[in-house]
Amino acid sequence: MSEEQEEYTDEPLDQITEEEELEEEVQDEEYLDEDDESETPPPIFRQREPLPRAVLDRKPTVQMIAGRQPVIEALKAGTLIEKVVILYGVKGMVIERIKKMAKQNHVPCVEVGKQKFRDLVSDTTTQGVVAIVGSKRYVDFTDILKVAKSRNEVPLIIILDEIQDPQNLGAIIRTAECVGAHGVIIPKHNAAYVNQTVVKASAGATEHLLIAKVTNLAQTIDELKKQGVWIVGTDVGVPKLYTQVDFTVPIALVIGNEGSGMRKLTKDKCDFVVKIPVYGKVPSLNASVAGALVMYEIVRKRKPLDGVAVKYQKPEPKYDSYQPAPLTDSLPVS
Repeated sequence: MSEEQEEYTDEPLDQITEEEELEEEVQDEEYLDEDDESETPPPIFRQREPLPRAVLDRKPTVQMIAGRQPVIEALKAGTLIEKVVILYGVKGMVIERIKKMAKQNHVPCVEVGKQKFRDLVSDTTTQGVVAIVGSKRYVDFTDILKVAKSRNEVPLIIILDEIQDPQNLGAIIRTAECVGAHGVIIPKHNAAYVNQTVVKASAGATEHLLIAKVTNLAQTIDELKKQGVWIVGTDVGVPKLYTQVDFTVPIALVIGNEGSGMRKLTKDKCDFVVKIPVYGKVPSLNASVAGALVMYEIVRKRKPLDGVAVKYQKPEPKYDSYQPAPLTDSLPVS
């Protein structure tokens, strides 16, 4: 059995004496008091979604669990943890156990320098370890389709391709909820996650909208296509306007990264790529603003002024060759 498949067993820390653990803590506190800054290694582990439980830190926008044993217990209990943060340079058997448990639970585990660690927690009583607690229980993307079906509505899904600004994420979720979208899909990696900042920026819309977090966005798009969903991306360098698409069919709207837009693989999988025209010197709109414009264009084409949702029906064939009868100069005589 590989290390990735090995399941966690609740084994006691018999090998670690109280003196050794106390010595590790003293060394860590001395290390935290030094002035030199260490580089931050890249994230190495991943995440899953367990049961929610949280302890509130002094900083109001972040919920976290501080200390080695509390973090171990949280991992054992299946707490919804976004990531474990370890002070760079802190070592020991307990730290290695936390890293191993985080890996088994698919929770990202990162090491940061002293300044970043101090920005996260303002004291040294954390023993060099904190776990950032998640604020949202994520769903499977198929649950979003089920909601649309249960409402007998045309599916509208918002896919975010590496949106990294929490304010943008919150604004997009807020707009998606306002237009009646059935859910939002975000990638697990290289993207903002739903924390207290996002909840606040969304004005609480995160509590009313399903959000799925997926490992492979390209595969998820392929699965949506199999379910009859058309994928529409946004890009400034294409000729087709966002008003020139039939949005009455099931749609998944892709909004790309704030700086680089959609990734190439994501763009290649889109059925349509549309642009929003700009007439000033700034080449593009903010991601959340662009997303809002296209979302409301979808609403405009789907819903009448009374706000009643359009029920999905197979579109009738269009007769492009139809020509109206010629007008006559005189009215018919009865």
